[in-house]
Amino acid sequence: MNNTFSAPNFAQNVNQPFVKTLQKRVSDYFAQQGISKHANQTMIVKTVVMLSLYFVPFICTFFTDSVYLYLVLWAVIGLGMAGIGFSVMHDANHGAYAPNSRWNSFIGLVLNLLGGNPTNWKIQHNVLHHTFTNVDGYDEDISPPVGVLRFSPHSPWKPIHRFQYLYAWFFYSLMTLMWFFTKDFKQAIRYHKMGLLSTQGKTFKAHLTNILVGKVLYATIFIGLPIVFAQVFWLWAVVGFLISQLIAGLFLAIVFQPAHVIPDTSFTSTNDSGDLEADAKVHQLYTTANFSMKSRWFSWFVGGLNFQVEHHLFPNICHVHYRALSKIVKQTAEEFSLPYYNNRTFAAALKAHTKMLRMLGQKDCPDFVHI
Repeated sequence: MNNTFSAPNFAQNVNQPFVKTLQKRVSDYFAQQGISKHANQTMIVKTVVMLSLYFVPFICTFFTDSVYLYLVLWAVIGLGMAGIGFSVMHDANHGAYAPNSRWNSFIGLVLNLLGGNPTNWKIQHNVLHHTFTNVDGYDEDISPPVGVLRFSPHSPWKPIHRFQYLYAWFFYSLMTLMWFFTKDFKQAIRYHKMGLLSTQGKTFKAHLTNILVGKVLYATIFIGLPIVFAQVFWLWAVVGFLISQLIAGLFLAIVFQPAHVIPDTSFTSTNDSGDLEADAKVHQLYTTANFSMKSRWFSWFVGGLNFQVEHHLFPNICHVHYRALSKIVKQTAEEFSLPYYNNRTFAAALKAHTKMLRMLGQKDCPDFVHI
């Protein structure tokens, strides 16, 4: 990306019948059901469960001298961390949790207790990824911070990429650690240079201060306190922290990656005029895929992110509604002869992602432009 951000334009007046029909049907659904597009009681209960899954085992770590139990508790903390990231934090920072923006901002601050920064997350995820999904040079989700990974056929190829389908999983597990130690600081500098911090009402100095305060708070609670007060040898506290990070990072990555980096989805770039050929909504259908739509327990844990198509079309709607909306979206897409990608199971989605990693590992990888 350049140091100044210039957003490409999507095609106008293309697929408007589909967009209008889909939006009307979704609006009619909520009106007919007499329900809010935001969180319901189920979501509130889920929030309590996810927060408990994170904080309760953490508190319990201070009351055991069994190394085995101690490390198991940290593993559970990792699952809780991923669960909060999938559900609570994700919906709140999308403005989907509550109708009140202040409540969303407040709930979204829980990201600080996961080691991240809400402002950076909103820019990378909401502004860049959701708008320019799989667009080369704009979607940072397909521009990994380490050069040994290649997520787009438009990215430079290296010989080592031939083996990424084998080692990518290790780097996925490092995701939250990199997020905590380096990613937020690099993003702050980059987004400042690109002029994107101002879109969130932040100055660089204030933003950097918020990041530092958040990191110190997180490190004090989840690294400092365990080292000082744990009843096991302090080194086990470090090991436990690393275990939780590796589990959370891996779970987060393997849920998000199969939604976009698979052979079915498109990987696009801007045309000679610097714009995109597709319209904004239909672009999401071509670059996004669902998986494991029938598994309710899986969908519950991953915050409905197995319904990525619905999430990308309606990111401001709480994920507890995605299962119902999926029937509307699928039917409407089929009526207008548009794609609705779905892998039947999570295992099938991971298999498709692995296949894509292997294909991207080849120098002569096809462009994967289906739009």
